[in-house]
Amino acid sequence: MNKVNLKDKFSCFSEHWQPRIVGELNGQHVKLAKLKGEFIWHQHEAEDEMFMVIKGQLTIKLRDRDISLAAGEFFIIPRGVEHLPVAKEEVQVMLFEPKSVINTGNVQNERTLETSEFL
Repeated sequence: MNKVNLKDKFSCFSEHWQPRIVGELNGQHVKLAKLKGEFIWHQHEAEDEMFMVIKGQLTIKLRDRDISLAAGEFFIIPRGVEHLPVAKEEVQVMLFEPKSVINTGNVQNERTLETSEFL
């Protein structure tokens, strides 16, 4: 059992769209990621996904509306809901997701990570 300092952990990497695992609980991974630009439209058929903004501004586009998140806000995307994360400037997020989540969900491409790295 160790405490986690988010500022220290975010300083350990600079890549965008490559989440790092910083904790585990109840079959869930706690991940940190830096996002910049537009990701891809995708969905997770069997898992909910939670985005919590630590620093910056994040927009999560849904097919019927956009959700704007600022530092200190989070949004839970229910399983099966297609979404597109967009960050005009770099944003730091914490993700809470089941261990089984693949970052690109139902889409396989060059951004797909089969596993995330532990920090």
